[in-house]
Amino acid sequence: MKKYGYVRVSTKDQNIDRQMSAMLMEKIEKENIYIDKLSGKDFNRPKYKKLCRKLQAGDTVYVKSIDRLGRDYDEIIEQWRFLTKVKDIDIIVLDFPLLDTRNQVNGITGKFIADLVLQILSYVAQVERENIHQRQMEGIKEAKAKGIQFGRPANDFPEDFEEVYNLWKMKQISQREAGKRLNSSHVMFRRWVQRIEKNSK
Repeated sequence: MKKYGYVRVSTKDQNIDRQMSAMLMEKIEKENIYIDKLSGKDFNRPKYKKLCRKLQAGDTVYVKSIDRLGRDYDEIIEQWRFLTKVKDIDIIVLDFPLLDTRNQVNGITGKFIADLVLQILSYVAQVERENIHQRQMEGIKEAKAKGIQFGRPANDFPEDFEEVYNLWKMKQISQREAGKRLNSSHVMFRRWVQRIEKNSK
């Protein structure tokens, strides 16, 4: 049974020191720490895939925070199930002690507790996405009723704006990352956000 660490940063220039320090504190050997550096919409994680191929039943994978496993909770849950059920390994999320599949509380396994916590987080995220969408639509409707003209037409938002906006709103991505995903800049993304939020107040 081996200990592995997985580190992911969203852009090539983002610092990995904080995540690496956490892995080394857990006494994970450097050759067993897999690092992916991504940019834009690219989520093809070669090192993560290499790690998955190497994992054997009973091994343990450490991550600093839960969002290192995926872009959103649907993907995080999918990867979590793959690792714990298909690969039959343990996962430890260092920033979130409840997400430690090794733990056992009053006879309840850590895997069961972690699955339950993830489902709750996924539900909360979904409700928040729906609330954000509702407020956004209400804001646009009220603005139109008042005769307010947007700086650019409402339909001039990028096709994926709502999805990216929701991820940013839930602090899953930065403004810079949001701009990249929309093939624009973080400055332009901020302008779109200001236009929406100004009219949702």
